[in-house]
Amino acid sequence: MNTVPGPLVLIEPYAHRGGGHHQRTLTALAAAWPKSLVVAPDGLSEGLSPLARSVARIAAGPTGPTAGILLAAARAAERVSAAGQRAFTSRSWPQGIRRAPHQVTLLARCLTEAACLRTARRLAPRAAAVVILSANEALHGVAALLGGVPHLRFVHEVVTTEDHPVRLLGRLARRSERRVIALLPTADVRDQVTAAFPHLRGEVRPFAVDDGRRLTDAERDSARAAFTIPGDARAVCLVGGWWPYKDIATIDAALARLTTPLHVLVCGIPLDDAVLDRWHQLPHVHLHTVPGPVAEEVLRLVYAAADAALVARKPGVGKESGLVMDAARLGVPLIVSAHDHELSARLTGQPWARLFPSEDPDTLAKTLDKLTTKAPARPGPSAPAALGMYPAAEQAAFLADTYTRLRRHLTKERR
Repeated sequence: MNTVPGPLVLIEPYAHRGGGHHQRTLTALAAAWPKSLVVAPDGLSEGLSPLARSVARIAAGPTGPTAGILLAAARAAERVSAAGQRAFTSRSWPQGIRRAPHQVTLLARCLTEAACLRTARRLAPRAAAVVILSANEALHGVAALLGGVPHLRFVHEVVTTEDHPVRLLGRLARRSERRVIALLPTADVRDQVTAAFPHLRGEVRPFAVDDGRRLTDAERDSARAAFTIPGDARAVCLVGGWWPYKDIATIDAALARLTTPLHVLVCGIPLDDAVLDRWHQLPHVHLHTVPGPVAEEVLRLVYAAADAALVARKPGVGKESGLVMDAARLGVPLIVSAHDHELSARLTGQPWARLFPSEDPDTLAKTLDKLTTKAPARPGPSAPAALGMYPAAEQAAFLADTYTRLRRHLTKERR
């Protein structure tokens, strides 16, 4: 007898924040699985209004007394962490003390996840899958133990490592790690997580999904007109906040060495105003700035106006690039640094990608100059698959299948 699949539970602790491909993936997955439940402990950002209008159920806050207590504890921990970060900013403090607030942040995130899992357990006891889309990089077993439900968790990167007290908490809940499967977007992230958590089951799975909404010629024409970019001019876009792993210094040096005019569209937050002021003065750069976070429609406008998306990261950064995935799914050519050997291998030979050596402004400047005479081809419909990206419906089915495997494994263990 056929059974109707249960809801797909999508937990996004950062759904209240604007911008980012996390929110886009959340929307695409919810649309691909109509009987979905979105758990957003702090509500939804304005940019997620399409999700609010969809058929997905939304739990904007804790449901049930246990979830409420856990979330209240998480908020208290967040306040302690924020106070500690303000108090211990000076480098005169020992490193262990400066790191302490970030350890409290790990605990706060864990408690938030546990509250969301408790909410999922109450609202969707027969879920097809329970997935944390932006998961904490630590305390996996503690979240499962306090949350009371098996789950999948996307761990995008490892930023904060565990100090002794947090490691001790993790050891106490190590048996509960068997109730979790970590989904890791790249092999490099898998290696980091496996080294830190050898007992945690993990699988490599890209996070970004292909929603099938490629840019149209009409969007490109409208975008060029909106930014007053002539039809015969060339433009690149630089999207996303200028975080420490981004190689803005190489871009800065390359733009100063251009020999042909180039329109540069910068969109994101945070940005460095001093660098932007310098770019405004460069003779061959026509700068357009769109401070973020921005709505999806504005982001599409920025991508549509560009002849290529420029992505530069420092060598060795091996986490998934949402910007590279965006370019492939939207149909925007790429100019990207060879910072990640796995990504470079996938892009080598693609007619829509141009690779340049990391931290090499001379080669980047020459690559940008060549846009005037020979722009890369636009990525075709097969480009997302070349990067390992899956359609949203296929990703949703994978999550359901993986969760079923997890539940069966746990059932066998109990016998």
